[in-house]
Amino acid sequence: MAVSTLCQFNPALYSHYPAFSRFQRPLSNQPRGLLRIYNGKKRRSFVVLSFHSSRKKRRSFVNPDDDPFPRFDDDDDPFPRFDDEDDPFPRFDDDDPDPFPHFDDFIDEDLCDDDYFDGDEKFDGFERYGNGLPFCQKYQLTKEIYRLEKEKIERRGLTPFDARNDKDSDTVGKEKLKTINSKYPMLSEEVGFKQRWIPLLDYLSTFGLEESDFIRMYERNMRCLQTNVCSAQERLDYLFSVGVKHRDVKRMLIRQPQIIALSLETNLKPHVAFLKDLGIPDSRIGQTIATSPSILAYNIENSLKPTVRYLVEEVGINKRSIGKVVQLSPQILIQRIDISWNTRYMFLSEELGASKDCVMKMITKHPQLLHYSIEDGFIPRINFLRSIGMCNSEILKLLTSLTQVLSLSLEDNLKPKCEYLVNELRNVAQSLTAYPMYLSLSLDQRIRPRHRFLVFLKKAPKGPFPLNSLVTSDENFCQQWAETSLDKYLAFRQKLKLK
Repeated sequence: MAVSTLCQFNPALYSHYPAFSRFQRPLSNQPRGLLRIYNGKKRRSFVVLSFHSSRKKRRSFVNPDDDPFPRFDDDDDPFPRFDDEDDPFPRFDDDDPDPFPHFDDFIDEDLCDDDYFDGDEKFDGFERYGNGLPFCQKYQLTKEIYRLEKEKIERRGLTPFDARNDKDSDTVGKEKLKTINSKYPMLSEEVGFKQRWIPLLDYLSTFGLEESDFIRMYERNMRCLQTNVCSAQERLDYLFSVGVKHRDVKRMLIRQPQIIALSLETNLKPHVAFLKDLGIPDSRIGQTIATSPSILAYNIENSLKPTVRYLVEEVGINKRSIGKVVQLSPQILIQRIDISWNTRYMFLSEELGASKDCVMKMITKHPQLLHYSIEDGFIPRINFLRSIGMCNSEILKLLTSLTQVLSLSLEDNLKPKCEYLVNELRNVAQSLTAYPMYLSLSLDQRIRPRHRFLVFLKKAPKGPFPLNSLVTSDENFCQQWAETSLDKYLAFRQKLKLK
């Protein structure tokens, strides 16, 4: 049997509550035992206390060992129902003496200006709820009021300690909210900013992250900003210990913000051990992670190991070369390798007659090939090489030796160099198969200065210019081809650059 009674409100019993509003929120450990009722326009202090008849399920607000509500049979019920004319708790008129004159001393008048309730009509409605509805509905209403007031306190920037101990909690909340808004105005406006995020944001700011970066992190992973600052620091310190650079943290967190929330023992350390098992040296682990931090978010057994197995068994890459391939392109571990491999192998096979072994060699030297677009990367460059007189077998030989040709810009790189090769150096396009490195050299810093320097010294040959003079070092070039000092060549190159 459950019974209810109306008792005079004693604020001393609820002094641990953060703040009083017009509707007293329920106790955190006794949410169903408290409901405030108001009679008329004047505040009247009553509390509805509901207790179960079972001693095991009943708790006393005062002293659990001194139960003021013993079990009663129905015949001995000390709280019988009353008719309206026998109501022992009638409404009070404004002229009646206040039966609880000291209750107002415990009311925070500022907090009584509730943003969620306007006018006396809603208070009267709540009175009817308190007096007329079943307990379950009264509890739901009280729970909703508690939720709204909790949001109100959080929006003011209060902590439970502030609301519980500060006499002027409104002032404290407004000051803290003002500080937050001035420090992170965009976060406060665009996302549900929490005061507990501030230590983490302050720590991450030391890596160059700005407020706009925090918003991007929040949009990618909403839970990342809820990470404890000590845990985040522990995880980043571990990444620093394996070679990640301080300057790389900003880019890593923007791309993969959940890094600061990953478990150290069950995620970060096993992934580092996996990369070492592939043959990546310790000195390159940090750079590999910084290049593709998404690796840390993938499951080792279900995602990463099957990709390595496919590269070895299907593509044909030597197992001892896997570490080198991953160092050159860590993204290869997290892409759909089967689709990337099949589409590019089939295209090169049909377009240039490339064998599987030939394409495998291309990927081993330059695994970024698996990321290049066929329509925007492969086709335009192959067509250009055909346009300057190269056949399919010559193009295939060139691509096997220097696969990154497929990534070079047509307008800013390939066309100017090939035009200079034919018009100034008097070479044919087929010479690129013997010296493919020519296309990787800088036209302004290497090719043109050396050619002009030999012409200036009158040591340039009359026929095709020797391309091997361009691929050697500056010291060897001056000693073997120019037969002069390095300082003289560097001065000439600088003068040519200024022109």
